[in-house]
Amino acid sequence: MSQPFKLLLVEDDPNLGNLLVEYLRAKGYEADLRTDGQQGRSAYDKGGYDLLILDVMMPQKDGFTLAREIRQKDVSTPIIFVTAKSMKQDTIQGFQSGADDYITKPFGMEELLLRIAAVLRRAKGAEPKSPEPEEYRLGDSSFEPRKQVLRTPQGDRKLTTKESELLRLLCANRNDVLERSVALNAVWGNDSYFNGRSMDVYIAKLRKYLREDPAVEIINVHGKGFRLIAKEG
Repeated sequence: MSQPFKLLLVEDDPNLGNLLVEYLRAKGYEADLRTDGQQGRSAYDKGGYDLLILDVMMPQKDGFTLAREIRQKDVSTPIIFVTAKSMKQDTIQGFQSGADDYITKPFGMEELLLRIAAVLRRAKGAEPKSPEPEEYRLGDSSFEPRKQVLRTPQGDRKLTTKESELLRLLCANRNDVLERSVALNAVWGNDSYFNGRSMDVYIAKLRKYLREDPAVEIINVHGKGFRLIAKEG
C-alpha cells in the first residue's frame, strides 16, 4: 500500500492547529503540528515532509522568515501560507518568500484540502495517496465507503452522502475519539449549533443501522465527540 503524504502544519493557534491536523489525518494524510516558527524549523530539519503549511504571524519566527530560510536550502518542498492577512502586498511577500499557494482565514476545510491536492499534484505529479481501504470490517458488518454501502446481518443499506462520510470518519478513527468539531467541519462545512443538532440525528441513524451487531457500538464521549468501538470481522 502506498504511503500517505506527510504534511507539517506550523500554526500558533493550538485550537485551530489541532482541528486542522485531525481533519487532515481523517482525510488520509500524515500530519504534524508545531506552534511557533522555531519549532517548525526544527521539525522541518528532521526531514521527510511532502508539504509545509505555514501561518504567517507566529512567535519566535514568522512564516515569511521561516519560508525564506527553508528556500535557501530547499527549493522543491511545496509551501502553503495560511494567514489572516489579505492585503495584496502580503500576498506578494508570501510568494516572494517561496510560497506555492496562499489561503486567507477564514477558509473552508474543503478549500484547504483542494489547495493541498493541487499543490501536491503540481509538485509530485500525482494525486495524494490515501491509505483508506476499499472496505472496513466492523464485527459482523462491513462498510464500503466508495460505494456508500453498509452491509449488516440484516441486509445491505445504501447510505446517503452525509451518513457515509460520517461513518467513514468514525471508521478512520476506530476506537479513538472523533471530535465533534472535526466531524462537523468535514461533513457540514462548519460547526454551528444547527449543524450540530443535525449531526446528532445522523449519529442516531447510524446507531440504528448497526444496533443488531453486538460487536459494534457508537458511544458519546462527553464534551469531546464520539467513539466507534468495533472489532474487526
